[in-house]
Amino acid sequence: MPFTTAEIAQALQGEVVGDVQVLLNGFAPADRAKPGDLTFAENDEYFALAEKSAASAIIVNGKHSSKTKVLIRVENARVAFAKALALFFPEPVLPAGIHATAVIAKSAHVDPSAHIGPRCVVGERARIGAGAVLQAGDFVGDDCKIGAGTVLFPNVTLCPRTELGQRVRVHSGTVIGSDGFGYVLDAGAHRKVPQVGNVLIGDDVEIGACVTIDRGAVGPTVIGQGTKIDNLVQVAHNVHIGEHCLLIAQAGIAGSTKLGNFVVIAGQAGIAGHLNIGDRVTVVAQSGVMHNIPPGEKWFGTPAQPDKETKRQTVALRLLPALLKRVAELEKKAGKGR
Repeated sequence: MPFTTAEIAQALQGEVVGDVQVLLNGFAPADRAKPGDLTFAENDEYFALAEKSAASAIIVNGKHSSKTKVLIRVENARVAFAKALALFFPEPVLPAGIHATAVIAKSAHVDPSAHIGPRCVVGERARIGAGAVLQAGDFVGDDCKIGAGTVLFPNVTLCPRTELGQRVRVHSGTVIGSDGFGYVLDAGAHRKVPQVGNVLIGDDVEIGACVTIDRGAVGPTVIGQGTKIDNLVQVAHNVHIGEHCLLIAQAGIAGSTKLGNFVVIAGQAGIAGHLNIGDRVTVVAQSGVMHNIPPGEKWFGTPAQPDKETKRQTVALRLLPALLKRVAELEKKAGKGR
C-alpha cells in the first residue's frame, strides 16, 4: 500500500522537509532502493549512502539536511525505521475459526475471534484468548492459558499448565514447560525429581525459534513483561526473569537464578544456578557467570568479572610473553655474573 511522505511523517510523529505529496511504495536499504522507496539513515555514513541512492525519501535524525532528497525528520531514526517497516509490511491477518484438522478438547474454551490452524491440538480445560493465533501444528497442553492477541508460529509446544500473557509471540520449534533437569543421587543411580511447577510468561514477550523454557520443580518459572528471547536460548526450572530483559542467541540460565529488569545476557553467555543478577546488568557474549552481580554493572570473561578488572587482566596477559622474555634475559645475565 503506497503512502505519501506526509502520511508517513504523521505516523512517525515527524516532519517532512520537501514535497509532502511524494508517493512512497516501499521500504528498502540504501544500496537496494529504487525510485518510490523510502530508506533511513541514523548516522552520517548511512546518510551519505542514502543521498546517493535512488530512494525518493529518507528518514533522518533532526540534524541532517539535503538539497536532493525529501527528508522525514524524526527524533530517533532507528525507532522510526521499525515503525515504518510495520506500515509497509503489516502482519498477515488470519481469519477467525478452527481448521477442520485441529483437535480441540471438549472442555477447552477457544474465543470465537481466535484462529486455530491445521493440525493444532488444544488440551483439556485450555483457554485461548481473543484474537490469539495458533498457526499450524501447535500443541497446547491441558490447563494452558493463552492471552489475547498472542501468536504461536508453527510447531510450538506448550506443556500442561503453561500460561502466556497478551500479545506474546512464540516462534517455531520452541518448547515451553518441559521438565526441568532435576535429579538426586540415590543408591548409585540418578533419581528423577518430579517437576510439578509451571511456566508463567508476561505480556508482550517475544520468544525466538527453538527456545526451551523448563517448568519449575515446585512453583513457576517466570518470564517478565516485555522481555525478548532470541533463538536457541535455554531457561532452566524456577528461573525468574524480570521485565524488558534481552536474552541473546545460545545463552543459558541455570535453575533458580533471578534476573532483574532490563538485564542483557549476550550470545553464548552462561549463568550458573541460584544467583541474583541485578537490574540493568549486561553480561558480555561467551561469559561464564558464577557469582551474584550488583545492579548496573557490566561483566565479562570466564569466570566473569566486572569489565574493568577483566580488561586489566587481558592487557596483562598480552604483555606476559615480553615480560617472560625479559625475565629470562635478566636471569641469564645474573647467572653469568656469579
